[in-house]
Amino acid sequence: MLTHAWIIPLIPALSFVAILAVGKKLPRGGSEIGIASVTICFVLALTVAAGWIGRVNDPPHEADHATTEHSVEGEGHATEGEGTAVEGEGEHGAAAEGPTFAKAPATKVAADEGEGEAGGEEEHHVTPPVQRNISWFQTDGHEIKVGTLIDGLSTLMLVVVTFISLLVHVFSTDYVAGDRRYTHYFAFLSLFTASMLFFVIADNTLQMIVGWELVGLCSFGLIGHWWEEKPNSDAALKAFLTNRVGDIGLLCGMIILYFAAGKTFDTVTINTMANEGAIRHFLLLVASLSLITAVMSKSGQFILHTWLPDAMAGPTPVSALIHAATMVVAGIFMVARLYGVFFHGLSIGTANINALAVVGAVTLLFGGLLAFVQSDIKKVLAYSTVSQLGYMVMALGVGAWTAAIFHLFTHAIFKACLFLGSGSLAHHIHSFDMKKDMGGMRKTMPKTYLTFLLGTAALVAIPPFAGFWSKDEILAGAQQLGGGGNGYPLMLIMGTLGAAVTGAYMMRAIWYVFFGEPRGKSAEHELHENGPRIVVPLLILGVGSVIAGFVNIPAFGFLPEGLTLRFEHFVEPTAGYFPEISHPEFNLVLAIISTLVGVSGVAIAYAWYWKGVGLHGLTERNKFAKAGYRVLESKYGLDILYTDVIAGSFKGPIARGANWVNQNVIDGVVNLVGTTARKSGELVYRRIDQGVVDTVVNGSGTFAEGSGQLLRRQQNGKVQFYGAYLFIGAAVLAALIIAIA
Repeated sequence: MLTHAWIIPLIPALSFVAILAVGKKLPRGGSEIGIASVTICFVLALTVAAGWIGRVNDPPHEADHATTEHSVEGEGHATEGEGTAVEGEGEHGAAAEGPTFAKAPATKVAADEGEGEAGGEEEHHVTPPVQRNISWFQTDGHEIKVGTLIDGLSTLMLVVVTFISLLVHVFSTDYVAGDRRYTHYFAFLSLFTASMLFFVIADNTLQMIVGWELVGLCSFGLIGHWWEEKPNSDAALKAFLTNRVGDIGLLCGMIILYFAAGKTFDTVTINTMANEGAIRHFLLLVASLSLITAVMSKSGQFILHTWLPDAMAGPTPVSALIHAATMVVAGIFMVARLYGVFFHGLSIGTANINALAVVGAVTLLFGGLLAFVQSDIKKVLAYSTVSQLGYMVMALGVGAWTAAIFHLFTHAIFKACLFLGSGSLAHHIHSFDMKKDMGGMRKTMPKTYLTFLLGTAALVAIPPFAGFWSKDEILAGAQQLGGGGNGYPLMLIMGTLGAAVTGAYMMRAIWYVFFGEPRGKSAEHELHENGPRIVVPLLILGVGSVIAGFVNIPAFGFLPEGLTLRFEHFVEPTAGYFPEISHPEFNLVLAIISTLVGVSGVAIAYAWYWKGVGLHGLTERNKFAKAGYRVLESKYGLDILYTDVIAGSFKGPIARGANWVNQNVIDGVVNLVGTTARKSGELVYRRIDQGVVDTVVNGSGTFAEGSGQLLRRQQNGKVQFYGAYLFIGAAVLAALIIAIA
């Protein structure tokens, strides 16, 4: 399957066509096609994972000499091709031989070199990715290929996307049962899944652009699923247009890399050249900054995050799929795939601050603060996603690549659990307002309550739940990595504060939803636990929230090597297209501090809501507290800036100004030209045509007529007159001849 992974996105793409074609005629409205297709994809993804694990454990014997698998043009099967190790700058194997791979560094050095065994050297084998591609088209003498790139990163994403999508499909069969566009919904779920799968196995940046745009298109259709209600269609348009802003940066960045790397879209070649210094640092920097814009929009980073909470207008299973495994992690994956570009362009390994780390740190803290003023439980979780994506971006910015992808993995599980849990809560009352319509629901929906608690514990990073292991690794990276061994202190502080914020807003949500007395619709309905198609996915994700973190448990002394850092071992690339990075050590003191900070947020929220301890009503009594609350309530004024100032200006004064210019300037110039032309025509007609031309013509006619009359009188028929004229003419002619002679 490593060389036939293209089948995996093809299956849900065909499912999309099949559901639209015959879905309405089937007993379950086409959902059976969608579930069957994604189940097959999940099994195939596990097969790819098994194959990749085997490849890592037993690398090809040519691996140390920079080998790869690639298809031979014109043949239908993959063959082993050999290249040569890159020895000098800018040297690459011939295109016909496929990409070449320099051997990865033989050492993986801990941040604190020289201390203990972690500072020693450990031999690592190079595991080249599996590439298979065919000719797509030719332009300007360059052949553009289309194919697949399978390594640890793409293998992980295949498993995560298909797993979450399968659970979302099953959950949806109950949640959207009876929906007016039930078949359409499942068709777009299949296309959404296919688009993301196509994106994560893309062999080159051009394919990534196609997958990137397909994901955005599908999200537009699913967010606006209930488009008859204006807020839903507005949310879909907002998501679509905001992402188009970032897409300008994506296209600019990809174009720069295409020319900088010698007119190639191949991601392996681009990364390898970046690692070898074959691309100018300035070009890498500009490309990185351009691509960060795309990450800000697609992955909800500050200040282009505003579409993400509004995207909650779509069905809840769609929200789970968007926030856990598809659209919002596309930006994270793109940075991880092109990490050589970002690592060297932003000087991640040698600096103590860079644009990527700053964007992530600002997002994780200020995005989390917005969750405090939300009444809609889905928007609380949406801002939580914004914050957690900030952790991932910050991790990539400080050089903790494995920690970022590990957090992507754990976050997919516990955030899907929380989003589907919110859907379970709202399934009967048809409301997500936790202040007005929820309360005391732990008694009526105990399984949903249990799984929501498990997902929350993982999100707040309480040990030993999944989020603890990944978030702690991010903070350790911020502390230990970076230039001069000083780490990224600002990122560490903001990341630690973000842990307290996370604990506080999640405990606030739990209080409003599960404790106190039932309010509003929850009091009006006789609530009960949902059926197995909703509960079973929640239980699976709840268990995953507990155990998922152990796949990359640190190397404690009492654990055998075969059980520790398995995620890092199988997912992190080792070949020459990946930069040489350091790995932080597990820091027990930092882990304890970060956990205590997170628990402090939980404790403060508990004291505030459960015990009534705190300065309640402060926002009414203190003008500064009231101003701060209003800033959060207005979402830092960004929606006002985008909607009222920018869009409103174009629709209001700028539009009126443009109309005035059109009416008074452009039309004035056109009218002036027309008037001038008309008057010039009149002048030419009256003065020149009639005054000069006609006068000359008429004068010529009059002269001709007068001459004719004069000559006519001389024609009297008398011979003597004619003889006289002849004599006179001869005399004149003779005189002329004599004068000339």
